[in-house]
Amino acid sequence: MKRVLQFSSALLMLAAAWAPRTEDPAALRGGLTERAARIALGMSPLGAPPADPTNLVGDDPRAARLGQWLFFDPKLSANGAVSCATCHDPAQSFSDGRAVSRGLGEGLRRTPSLWNVAFQETFFWDGRADTLWAQALHPLEDPVEMGGSRVDIARRIAEDSGLATAFESLFGPLPDLADEARFPPGARPTRDETNDDAAEAWAAMSAEDRDEIDRVFAGVGKALAAYERRLVRGDAPFDEFVQGLREGDADKLAALPEAARRGFELFVGRANCRSCHHGPTLQDGAFHDLMLPGADGELPTDAGRFRGRSLVLADTFNAASAHSDERSGAAARRLAAATSSTTGEFAAFKTPSLRNVAERAPFMHRGNFASLADVLRYYSTLEGAVRAHAHAESVLVPLDLTETETHDLLAFLEALTGAPPDPALLAQPPSPVLSSDRQ
Repeated sequence: MKRVLQFSSALLMLAAAWAPRTEDPAALRGGLTERAARIALGMSPLGAPPADPTNLVGDDPRAARLGQWLFFDPKLSANGAVSCATCHDPAQSFSDGRAVSRGLGEGLRRTPSLWNVAFQETFFWDGRADTLWAQALHPLEDPVEMGGSRVDIARRIAEDSGLATAFESLFGPLPDLADEARFPPGARPTRDETNDDAAEAWAAMSAEDRDEIDRVFAGVGKALAAYERRLVRGDAPFDEFVQGLREGDADKLAALPEAARRGFELFVGRANCRSCHHGPTLQDGAFHDLMLPGADGELPTDAGRFRGRSLVLADTFNAASAHSDERSGAAARRLAAATSSTTGEFAAFKTPSLRNVAERAPFMHRGNFASLADVLRYYSTLEGAVRAHAHAESVLVPLDLTETETHDLLAFLEALTGAPPDPALLAQPPSPVLSSDRQ
């Protein structure tokens, strides 16, 4: 009798193995259409940032430690009170919560978040820097941001034993800056064709001494970039959902609420958000004129990419410069292709990533909208849009979103918030030197 039962059980198991599958294909896709599920698979995971061959210390832990220390150091600024973290506040998703930035003075544009910045190929809203380390240098001398000078910053490092040790282990010996006649305090190149005392002092220095200071200044940027390359934040509910798609795991599919799934269908479907926000970073890396009004509600006066293109070509620290560690690679080739600006680039600004977007209010390059709901309302109606020229985005048409569709899109956008960051990344470390007992 026992053998009969065992044989019957074996038959039942065999029959079950050959029986037609009864799983609902839509359920295996988390309720998404086949098209939407296929697109979702191409949008996650975020993965690791691509290497930056223009910065050989970009992934060196020692450089990241030095850069993290410098990021929180207000003594790099003219008044000793403003650091990189003043505008890129870790407590505010590495932005500042303002419509426009404020350092020593008020800026013209919103402070972008630094989360996942290492995935980008151009930097600033107008793309006026083409490497992360070059971007890090701009605010240091900008009179509205930190207002420092490269000579003073080099001296700050040379006169601090910890900073000097950390710097020289990465970039070689620091110059002897004791002679202030050779290295005048406050000296820096001219900015925006303004010939002030600082620029005159810089011009009076020998070419060799200017090169030495620029070498140190480039090293500061590369260390800051090494830290910023660690600011990677993925593992959002959307990522868990996509992993569930790959594995057929119902528990992981449940990470994305039903409203967010409907929002995703709309995102890649009728709303056509995917035309500018695609791939794992949910951005296209391009520049677009969204017909947003200027500060006074009238035609915009900020030239955006139209001016940014010429600025990156003239940047002393661009990817093809003498300070780049790879002067003929992909970044340099992109720079060579960035020739003259076109009319269509006037008032065009870089598409931001939508990862962690729910933490970054207000929104757009001038903080035009206080909430994501306001952003969606603009795309739904284009109320207040202005046309600065005849080349505005042709895909930008009113979406006429219903209240339910707006709710669903918001649910999807909120599901792009990544896992909490490592607290160790969010404050100045105890020392700029990375030793074996502090790793």
